[in-house]
Amino acid sequence: MTTTEPTVAQPNPIGSGSLPSQLLIETGRLLRRWSRQQEVMTSTLVLPVLLLLMFDLVLDRSLGLSSDADPIYGFVPMIAIAGAMYGAMGTGLSLYGERQSGLLRRFWVLPIHRSAGMLGRLLAECVRAAVVTLVVVLIGMALGLRFQQGWPGFFGALAVPVLVIAGFTPVVILVGVSRIGDKVVQLAAIVVLIGMFFNSGFVPLDNYPELIQPIVRAQPMSCAIEAMRGFILGGPVATPMLQTAAWSLGLAAVFGALAVRGYRAAAES
Repeated sequence: MTTTEPTVAQPNPIGSGSLPSQLLIETGRLLRRWSRQQEVMTSTLVLPVLLLLMFDLVLDRSLGLSSDADPIYGFVPMIAIAGAMYGAMGTGLSLYGERQSGLLRRFWVLPIHRSAGMLGRLLAECVRAAVVTLVVVLIGMALGLRFQQGWPGFFGALAVPVLVIAGFTPVVILVGVSRIGDKVVQLAAIVVLIGMFFNSGFVPLDNYPELIQPIVRAQPMSCAIEAMRGFILGGPVATPMLQTAAWSLGLAAVFGALAVRGYRAAAES
């Protein structure tokens, strides 16, 4: 008579388990955390809404004289893109706080996938960008914005800032996990705000001095703004979308490995 040895469940090694479920848990944790942080909510929702209202109420008439189209069709894409990027600076400060408090280290020693933390943050950033874009677009529609391309244009416009943030998130992670992340995040936020006044959504490209027109045309915010404007009004979409995707992939390729290395070093320190 043979006996069968009882099967003893082995503990999961670090990095095993269901990555999709861990990814969703981390995404939900970040979204809930950000919703309770004043600096994140201010930079993500309050500031973009105030800027859109200010531009439309104060600058609409003066800037409308220099363009055939209603300036709202430049304001909404510009604020959606800039708001998504500027809001990422607030989440960068939140990441720096997790590093300083030791929360990243505590997560690092748990039996979860090493990639769940960064992939969850990437997904949470994309959700945050989609939400801020939806809010800005809805307010823009209340101010007179109309989608000439129907629902495909509506969802296409929502996808553009998400594509931008997908490439911008590795930069935010790299900055947030650095030892001087709080100072670098503030500097990066200033750069984003400056870029908001040097793009094709603020005023038509021809209004800029000829010397800087190529820079304004090629900078990532202008490419994304033109893609959103194409989805809303009609016109060229393929070229600006390819340029936006190239910027996003380029940022991810350059800063992705550095962000992974920095995140690991911060978690192990």
